[in-house]
Amino acid sequence: MATSVVLTTDAPPPIGPYNQGVLARGTFLFTAGQVAIDPKTGQLTGGDIKVQTRQVLTNLLAILSKGGSSPDQVVKTTVFLKDMNDFTGMNEVYAEFFHKNPPARSTVEVSRLPKDVKVEIDAIAVADENR
Repeated sequence: MATSVVLTTDAPPPIGPYNQGVLARGTFLFTAGQVAIDPKTGQLTGGDIKVQTRQVLTNLLAILSKGGSSPDQVVKTTVFLKDMNDFTGMNEVYAEFFHKNPPARSTVEVSRLPKDVKVEIDAIAVADENR
C-alpha cells in the first residue's frame, strides 16, 4: 500500500513515535489524535472544554488542509473525553466545524489523556490525490 506522511507546522509536532497524518493510497488521510496545543507557542491552551476543543479542531483542520482534504471530506472522527460531563460543551464547538453533513463519530470517556488535556480528537478523511 502506498502511503505518505503529512506534517505541518500549523499543528503541534508529534510528541511520540507517530505522524500528524498519513495518506493511504493517495485518497485517505488518517490523522493522529490532536490535543489543545497551540503550534505557535507549543503550550496548552485554556482549561475550558470549549477552548480546548476549538484548538484541537483548529489543529486537525491544519493537518487536513496540508493533506489535501477539508472538514467536508472527513468521514469519521473519534473524540476522547476525560469527563463525559464535558460532552455538551465539546459538541457545541464540534458542530461549528462540522455543520454540513457531519462525519460518523465515536465519543468515549477515558481516564487520562496526554498532557492531562480534557479532549483529544482524530479523523479519517478523503483527500485529493492531486494535492
